[in-house]
Amino acid sequence: MATHFAELLPGSKELVALGELADDLIRRVPPALVRCHVVVDSSCPNTRASESHNDWTTTTGSPQYWNDFERETALSFYGRRLYELMAAYWPTADEAPDATPMIVDYAHIWRSMPKVVFSRSLESVDWNSRLERGDPVAVVTKLKAETDGNLEVAGATLAAPIVQAGLVDEYRMVVAPTAVGGGTPFFPTLPSWISLRLLENRTFPGGTVLLRYEAKQG
Repeated sequence: MATHFAELLPGSKELVALGELADDLIRRVPPALVRCHVVVDSSCPNTRASESHNDWTTTTGSPQYWNDFERETALSFYGRRLYELMAAYWPTADEAPDATPMIVDYAHIWRSMPKVVFSRSLESVDWNSRLERGDPVAVVTKLKAETDGNLEVAGATLAAPIVQAGLVDEYRMVVAPTAVGGGTPFFPTLPSWISLRLLENRTFPGGTVLLRYEAKQG
């Protein structure tokens, strides 16, 4: 979380003590993170764009980085479309003759990781997933308070109302060295500006860049 009350409340010992207590309480709240692969024109390519420009996905960063990231994630949120794309591939990806060790590892991670899928049309979900038909903002708010660990919101469409509600603490964008001229904007229309603080930037082989930002609260 971005706000550190011990820094914002200097002065008397009482205020500093209060600040340290507030900091301790903040550290107990798991951060909600949004992760999305984007192209240089700041969009998350949709299915049609990806089919027309499939070379944008050839370098999406370090597989080991994302495997470690997902391994440390307590709960992931998916929309229907992204869940269906993932569920069509990852449950058996490790069985392919040409599967790399990283793919085998991620397939194991994805099958076992807890997932919440938001959909009004799906009748059931598998692979340690549970189906939610309610308001994503209400569900994420509730689970953020109840979950011990990082929460991941996967995909720009599902993330939009969660971003607008101010629930996101961190953004991780992987920018591929490609422009597609279409797709879903990473950030939705916002009621007000979001101030961000750069936590990390990293360049992967092939020119893909990781940008990791913390949302400043207040």
